[in-house]
Amino acid sequence: MRARSLLALTTFVVFGGCAAPHALPPPVTPYDYRDRHPIVLTEAPQVLDLFPYVEGGRLDSESLGRLRDFISRYKEFGHGRISVMVPTGSSSANVAAGSVDVVKRALASAGLGGVVVTGAYPVVDPKLAAPIRLSFQSLKAKVSNRCGEWPEDLASGTSTAGWQNETYWNFGCATQATLSAQVADPRDLANPRGETPSDVEMRMRAIKNLRQGSDPSTSWRVNGASISGVGG
Repeated sequence: MRARSLLALTTFVVFGGCAAPHALPPPVTPYDYRDRHPIVLTEAPQVLDLFPYVEGGRLDSESLGRLRDFISRYKEFGHGRISVMVPTGSSSANVAAGSVDVVKRALASAGLGGVVVTGAYPVVDPKLAAPIRLSFQSLKAKVSNRCGEWPEDLASGTSTAGWQNETYWNFGCATQATLSAQVADPRDLANPRGETPSDVEMRMRAIKNLRQGSDPSTSWRVNGASISGVGG
């Protein structure tokens, strides 16, 4: 009887050791912040608020520089119509209305006269300066959700919430938002750019140095001054 009990106990221990380990519950918050706050490509307006000063029928240099940058971005990333909105209902509306023709001529001189549409928008506060608002649709990188949201308490004292030692929901969102705002071309986040032609002169100079037994790397010269001598 004792032998049978020992055999049954041994069999239970052997087969019990083969049981599947206890699976941990999946994390409520994804571990990687790039999974919680992915950067996506979307269609969004590019807007330029222009406060022009017209001098002799031409835009001032500051406004012209901003307008040239706007035109360059449209040619590289934009598509469709360029909207030129003139303010109405403010003290500066007459100044803006007199400048819109100059802005349209500047767009036409850049070859964009056929895609320009004009309109008007009401000014909320007549006391504020009202700009001429230019916009176009383009590809833009952005975080898929809003930053600054806290769906869970980080220091709950009445429950076990937050005891898993996991990253909180808002962690990494600001980093993703900053990266999406700083990228020069949103398409670079989807796939790499094509290779550009190599610098033939630099390549031949490096090959020549190697053949002569010289170091092909660039020699950097730094003309530094003693810290103690600065301001003396």
